[in-house]
Amino acid sequence: MIPRIIESSIQNDLFKGKAIIVTGPRQVGKTTLLEKLKATNKVKTLWLNCDEPDVRLLLEDVTSTRWREIVGDNQLVFIDEAQRVKNIGLTLKLLVDNLKDVQLIATGSSALELANEINEPLTGRKWEYRLYPLSTMEMIQYTSKLEEDRLLEQRLICGYYPDIINHPAQAQTSLLELSNNYLYKDLLSLEAIRKPALLEKIVTALALQIGNEVSFSELSQLIGADHKTIENYVQLLEKCYIIFQLSTFSRNLRNEIKKGRKIYFYDNGIRNAIIKNFNPIGLRQDTGVLWENYLISERRKYNTYTKQFVNSYFWRTHAQQEIDYIEESGGVIRATEFKWNEKAKVKFPDVFAKAYPNAVFSSINKTNYIDFVYKEMD
Repeated sequence: MIPRIIESSIQNDLFKGKAIIVTGPRQVGKTTLLEKLKATNKVKTLWLNCDEPDVRLLLEDVTSTRWREIVGDNQLVFIDEAQRVKNIGLTLKLLVDNLKDVQLIATGSSALELANEINEPLTGRKWEYRLYPLSTMEMIQYTSKLEEDRLLEQRLICGYYPDIINHPAQAQTSLLELSNNYLYKDLLSLEAIRKPALLEKIVTALALQIGNEVSFSELSQLIGADHKTIENYVQLLEKCYIIFQLSTFSRNLRNEIKKGRKIYFYDNGIRNAIIKNFNPIGLRQDTGVLWENYLISERRKYNTYTKQFVNSYFWRTHAQQEIDYIEESGGVIRATEFKWNEKAKVKFPDVFAKAYPNAVFSSINKTNYIDFVYKEMD
């Protein structure tokens, strides 16, 4: 069992009067994390799996009196797949407010956030954690820097979902099953998604455009759907932890692009499954954008797990000068270029350096990437 970084933080938050909510996409190990927490904490525990119809029925419209009967003398209550219970936010609120000596830990897939059922009822009553696919940080701590470096090309192709890591020989089959059967499950359960075929077209188009600016107007013409529909679907894909956006960095220069976006996938394996391309690095034309997607998504996990509060951007001018990635935090601007080939020349635009004289510049390639995505954790 590969240790997850958030486990120790959750452990520190136990029995402090608040619910603990763990959200994230399907199949990233939320249930496994609960099982580990259950094994670690030797207290009386109640496990409620909301995939079971009778459990869902038990928790719908439950009263505080009924909660006391259900919990009994258990000190720790796990509610797995909580998004499957109607009005789950109010149900959890009743437990937290009325059984103050009981620690509640609930997991939910993206549907829990999509339905927006927990934020208002649990305001001030919860610690919330997000679980991603496995990260470079977690894998290095489980194996070693040397081992992860050796497997780097495989990670660029197959990504970091736990089932892929644990069963690499079946990686392609598992990724295709994951992308076909689980990726859109929460989205398709919503009334807002009435055209699954359109959703698939949008995701495929985005997968083919990683590393490039994305125009909803151009996507609209390409796919044959109106601009607003494209925008709504992209927002839902973000809430399902399939993709995330970077906006443009702009402060001083008239020539800077001020309204632009790039879209990346949280996992390279999912991106490759969507376009059905698992060719090795030596046979690909998209190695550069795979490298960029990998580094930006792993950096996002790194910042979350190390509690680095940064704003992330890309930078481009109308004259096509660009910088792959920019972070801004504490008044410091860090500009980064990504090159798969360590011998490739890197030159940052003079216009950027003059406009932002205090910026810190770095180039990340396959010989020095570890420090960009890894930090030793206690």
